Amino acid sequence: MGTETVHTDDAPPAAADYSQATVSGDLVFTAGQVALTPEGDSLADEPVQAQAERVLENLAAVLEAAGSSLDDALKVTVFLADIDDYGAVNEVYGDYVGADPPARSAVEVGDLPLGMAVEMEAVAIRA
Repeated sequence: MGTETVHTDDAPPAAADYSQATVSGDLVFTAGQVALTPEGDSLADEPVQAQAERVLENLAAVLEAAGSSLDDALKVTVFLADIDDYGAVNEVYGDYVGADPPARSAVEVGDLPLGMAVEMEAVAIRA
């Protein structure tokens, strides 16, 4: 079983030596997505809710490019610069995952790339 890499212009490009996502069989593994527009503009100075919305839009775009979607997500990991932002991020997250959400972990980390408040990654089934 081979693997393939995924690229879409509808999400920010990889900022280093990694792919936006990789696919192995029917599984899609995304890289962490932060609040950058597809053109690379930073939302780091925006409220955490706006950052979470952009992150989820990026995640959805990468999953779509891989033949999947947030509806097909099995597991999402949320990285927060401040765990006190959990409630605000969760409100936005709920709008994107619907009534049957995937498994999820949310953790506070020391720092996130580019001064961001939130980063998310997903594992999904390829539709």
